[in-house]
Amino acid sequence: MRSTGRNDRLSKWSSCLLLGVAVGSGQAVAQDYPVRPVKLVSPWAPGGANDIFCRALAQKLSESLGQPVVVENRPGAAGTIGSDFVAKAPADGYTLVMGSSPTHSIAPGLYPRLPYDPMRDFTPITLAAVVPNILVVH
Repeated sequence: MRSTGRNDRLSKWSSCLLLGVAVGSGQAVAQDYPVRPVKLVSPWAPGGANDIFCRALAQKLSESLGQPVVVENRPGAAGTIGSDFVAKAPADGYTLVMGSSPTHSIAPGLYPRLPYDPMRDFTPITLAAVVPNILVVH
């Protein structure tokens, strides 16, 4: 059976795509992470729910990554001080923040000169916890 020109072009494109993925994947494998301690910033005061969760998460991450994960509290201004600290840190994956609704969705609407942009300055990794909220009025 004779193949059509369209199928030949599709086959050539898919071969080029596979070759590009194979060539580019060697560089990604060569990088080790982490090779030094990771800092997990809790933008809330020590002893609060966010801090307690960060410490439990840091312990499990330390075991999984084989490197220490250190929790650092940077409270103030509804979490924006700690979030700003992480936004200005190098984007190398060694400084993380436990973001939350106040720091990433409420603060942009409350503060006209927020020192960071939650969409541009952060890359989400995972949803770590869900905390139900309730609004009660008289």
